[in-house]
Amino acid sequence: MMAAAEAAERGFAVTLLEKNEKLGKKLFITGKGRCNITNAAEIEDFFKNIPRNPKFLYSALYGFTNEDVMAMVKKQGVALKTERGGRVFPVSDKSSDILRAFSARVREAGVKVLLNTEVKSVFLDPSGNGFLISYHGTTHRFDGLVLATGGASYPATGSTGDGYRFAKALGHTVTDIVPALIPLETEEEWPKSLQGLSLKNVTLKAFNAKGRVVYEELGEMLFTHFGVSGPLVLSTSSFIGASPAGTRLTIDLKPGLTADELDRRILRDFDANIRKQFINALDALLPQKLIPVIVALSGIAPETPVHQVTREERQQLVMLLKSLPVTVKKALPVEQAIITRGGVSVKEINPSTMESKLVKNLFFAGELIDVDACTGGYNLQIACSTGALAGRSME
Repeated sequence: MMAAAEAAERGFAVTLLEKNEKLGKKLFITGKGRCNITNAAEIEDFFKNIPRNPKFLYSALYGFTNEDVMAMVKKQGVALKTERGGRVFPVSDKSSDILRAFSARVREAGVKVLLNTEVKSVFLDPSGNGFLISYHGTTHRFDGLVLATGGASYPATGSTGDGYRFAKALGHTVTDIVPALIPLETEEEWPKSLQGLSLKNVTLKAFNAKGRVVYEELGEMLFTHFGVSGPLVLSTSSFIGASPAGTRLTIDLKPGLTADELDRRILRDFDANIRKQFINALDALLPQKLIPVIVALSGIAPETPVHQVTREERQQLVMLLKSLPVTVKKALPVEQAIITRGGVSVKEINPSTMESKLVKNLFFAGELIDVDACTGGYNLQIACSTGALAGRSME
């Protein structure tokens, strides 16, 4: 939509080919239906949240910024708000409002939109000038082409990997396709027993095979029937590689306290519950659902009177709360990922225009390209910025 609108506003006759029955089907479900359209961070800070090929996006992100996206949406009458972590949402909490703004921009630009139009094949015109695109049982010729088909995640929204096939047919290299921003299945069973429990203001760390921290952030996470999910886990998945099995994670349940401060806090809680057993003395410290798990992992007998808990046992409890260990078994399948890691090689795309280095007047935008970012609105901004640059660069 961004590429089509930008190109049409520059005077080109633009046709937008949409496989679905409506525009922006994936946009409609983003942010749990609220649409986290961008992030309010400084553009320079965006690159810290792009694990792969961030430098490739300099021209795109500075050329069409988060401020530009917000201004465009507001121009269409949609009020925005900024929430924790700089996440930008419509005030209405309805993704349909964002979608309406984008659709209006496309319509006002004069783009010809063909819905329910599945492209079967894309070839270079044998004359060497333009593209032959097959849909609705016939072949049509176009002077220029932007491939903006999305990746391979959420195939029900139409992103079934068609763009990779088209790119390969036009001579491009497509890197390995794996899930990103994906929940993680754990080796341990205890996270599964906490299904539905959400933790806020915790710090999650991920370590590589050499024991080096590859990701560390404060935020929210969620326990599920298979392991762990939530914003922190989704972002972690983008930093732990294509083969996450065996990755060690730790959860700091009390990041606002040092180990010594937490020890003193536990002592105060024990003093206030001097007649209780250990398992019944943690109510003020932890969510109720988490207490049996922590007690079991601590090695302290549940029925131990709190005044009999030794200093060594208390120190073990402190370390557990500050560094609760979890082991990744595997990531969920790519179909359940929010985005796809991998795509058309950035080595074959001009970062200043999004035009192919191999084929004149062929452009790429969005998730189809081998770039991906953390959760928080960064990926939609990348889609908008690369789309805008592609549309503006057409000749």
